[in-house]
Amino acid sequence: MDAVLLALAAVWGAATGLLIPRAAYRFAVEPEEPWHTACPAGHPLTGPARGWLGPARCAACATHADPATHADPATQAAPVPKTPAPEPQASAAPAAPAPPPPVTTAPPAYAPGTLAPLVTVLVCVALAAATGARPELVGWLVLAPVAVLLAVVDRRVHRLPDVLTLPLAAAAVLLLGGAALLPGHAGSWISGLLGGLALGGFYLLLFLINPNGMGFGDVKLALSLGVALGWYGWTVLFLGGFAGFLFGAAYGLALVLLRRAGRRSGIPFGPFMAAGALTGVLLGALAG
Repeated sequence: MDAVLLALAAVWGAATGLLIPRAAYRFAVEPEEPWHTACPAGHPLTGPARGWLGPARCAACATHADPATHADPATQAAPVPKTPAPEPQASAAPAAPAPPPPVTTAPPAYAPGTLAPLVTVLVCVALAAATGARPELVGWLVLAPVAVLLAVVDRRVHRLPDVLTLPLAAAAVLLLGGAALLPGHAGSWISGLLGGLALGGFYLLLFLINPNGMGFGDVKLALSLGVALGWYGWTVLFLGGFAGFLFGAAYGLALVLLRRAGRRSGIPFGPFMAAGALTGVLLGALAG
């Protein structure tokens, strides 16, 4: 049964993880800008759910990709046609050097390779291994891909869109509320609600103290993460919340030591919040 459960979690992680690159590209825009509706090559993104669901490469890019290099021709410079050199003439003045060919810049790739799908698979398998066949596992598997998607978007544009954070918090409440009604669960729904309020309130306090150091999107993300951590109790809530700050501090210190950032440089905190919450949930599931 354990092997079947892990296999199902891996399949779910792969199926949802493969949808993350396109969604992350569409969501990765600056505030007040509309979501992307075309790929970097200019092809409209079509497919289920008005083009939100689909592979990383759009249909047009996939159809016209070069099979020898597996690259989109739109991302490659057009070949410069060769022109025959004029024959030299004894009485003619020396010819001026030909101008260099124009340099074309390839549009940026928008798929984070296989990293996001791979991370999603690993996260889902780890949650299944730690939780086992308990009702809350369904909630973890539904919430995990959205958390990975938010981490990717925040990593790119330092933004956690409301259209993802707020439904994620509502989904966490509803899914764990349903799990609490089933036998065999190892958590408390009331504790989860209080955990969401506690962690969200703590991040709100940090935001009010230093708005430049903590984004309001982090506050909204903390609601759902607090519900998930609080499901297993206050100890897990503290451990998961602290782990997020620890991971973020370690990353920031590494950037400073490598001279890739200064002390006041901003970093996307959403990925570290999600990683800390995952650590806490895994510990809570194993202890339960």
